[in-house]
Amino acid sequence: MSRIPRISPAAMTDEQRSLYDSITTGPRARNPFGIVDPDGTLAGPFNAMLLNPPVGDALQRLGAALRHGGELSDRARELAILTVAASRESGYEQFAHEHVGRQVGLTDEEITALRERREPDLADPEEAAVARTARRLVDHGRLTDEEYADAVSDLGAAKLFELSTVVGYYQLVAMQLHVFGVERPE
Repeated sequence: MSRIPRISPAAMTDEQRSLYDSITTGPRARNPFGIVDPDGTLAGPFNAMLLNPPVGDALQRLGAALRHGGELSDRARELAILTVAASRESGYEQFAHEHVGRQVGLTDEEITALRERREPDLADPEEAAVARTARRLVDHGRLTDEEYADAVSDLGAAKLFELSTVVGYYQLVAMQLHVFGVERPE
C-alpha cells in the first residue's frame, strides 16, 4: 500500500525520468531486494522522490554516497541502518536492509537482536562501537562528552561523522516511508 500512486516511466516528466534513470542505473540497481517493481515503477522510498526531483535527486545521491562510498564496512553500515529501522518501526527499511545485511554477512542472531532493539553480540570492536553508538543516537539524538570521546577513540572522527550521517539519513527515510504509507512487502 502507498498513499501516493506509483508513477510509471511512460507518465514521467523529463526531470522525473532523469531521476528515475539515476536511481535505476547506478549502484543501487544491484540491490538484492529490488528497487523497481515488475511494472517498471519504483519501490520503497524511491517513488516518493519523484514528487520533487531536485530534492529527490539530492537525497538519493546522499544515500548512494553512504551506501557505496563511505569508510564504514558494509556490515557496520547495515548494523546502523537496522538499528534505525527497528527504532522507527520502519517495516520496509527492515525488510530491505535485512536482505542487504544477510548479503554482507550479518547472522540471523544479529538481525534478530537488532529487530528486538538489542545490541548484538559482536566480536569486531569497530562493529560493536557502531552498534553501541547508533543505539545511543537513535535513543537520545546525541552523545554525551564521554560517549563522543569513546566513539572517536573506537571509530575515528571521520567514521563517526559518517555514522551520524547514516543514522540521520535513514531516520529521514523511515519518516518518509511512514508519511507516504510505504509498508513492508508481503
